Amino acid sequence: METKHVCLLVVTLMFMIISITNADTSPVVVKKIKGKKVCDQGWECKGWSQYCCNLTISQYFDYYQFENLFSKRNAPVAHAVGFWDFKSFITASAIYQPLGFGTTGNKTTQMLEVAAFLAHVGSQTSCGYGVATGGPTAWGLCYNKEMSPMQDYCDDNYKYTYPCAPGALYFGRGALPVYWNYNYGYLGDNLKVDLLHHPEYLEQNATLAFQAAIFHWITPLKKGQPSAHDVMVGNWKPTKNDTLSNRVPGFGATMNILYGERTCGKGDIDDMTTIVSHYLYYLDLMGVGREQGGPHEVLTCAEQKPFNPSTTKDSASS
Repeated sequence: METKHVCLLVVTLMFMIISITNADTSPVVVKKIKGKKVCDQGWECKGWSQYCCNLTISQYFDYYQFENLFSKRNAPVAHAVGFWDFKSFITASAIYQPLGFGTTGNKTTQMLEVAAFLAHVGSQTSCGYGVATGGPTAWGLCYNKEMSPMQDYCDDNYKYTYPCAPGALYFGRGALPVYWNYNYGYLGDNLKVDLLHHPEYLEQNATLAFQAAIFHWITPLKKGQPSAHDVMVGNWKPTKNDTLSNRVPGFGATMNILYGERTCGKGDIDDMTTIVSHYLYYLDLMGVGREQGGPHEVLTCAEQKPFNPSTTKDSASS
């Protein structure tokens, strides 16, 4: 009888440990639609998606990691103290996780994508320099807007589709800085927010700023081209022309998509290597390891021809 009591006690303790461990995680609800497994994980990954059957971002990327990646963002000399936080990032990402952002593939693939996205965000909002405490990679999310705009970024060629609003200035704002009236108008249409008349919203609401950046990340610039998301999760298969242009899947191609010839096809220039440095630094801090970034031709776009040579103005994140 004593043995039975001991066994019962062990089982009870195991059940209690499992219950406590799972107390803060949303239950995964599973069903099949047309023979395909889909899931719902509550607020963070809601809507019966195949991607919600995988880990959610907050299950492998935690508050303390966000703090490590952006450790200097609230330093007294930073320009957006108190603006950016982990909650804003997760709240914004929850909209896109059912579409595969940070929820595609296995854990390694998921972490590589989040590290890649945040590396672009960190490098584009950094106020760190080589002599800065902690080095330049520690100063991501220092800005939420362009501090000394050279112009108002109003293009009258779009006066019939996205006309410039009186008094509005369309300089860079956000996590992946948005420029020009047509980009604010297009983003506003898709996010259901009037950014054309109120571009300042992107410097007033961190969740919206992250949301705009993630939308840009998962949306192809042109039909027939990959998004940065597609490149990082293996959805993109290069064409013969891509191969001849040295465009291969990997972090380098995300720079090609987001910045084009401003950054790519010029060898190992500072603009490109700074972004790469952020990615490698973030991979290490997230516990993935920089070796997962791949060889030089995958990690960089030094020899890649741009997807879209500039006959028009730069993209939204330029």
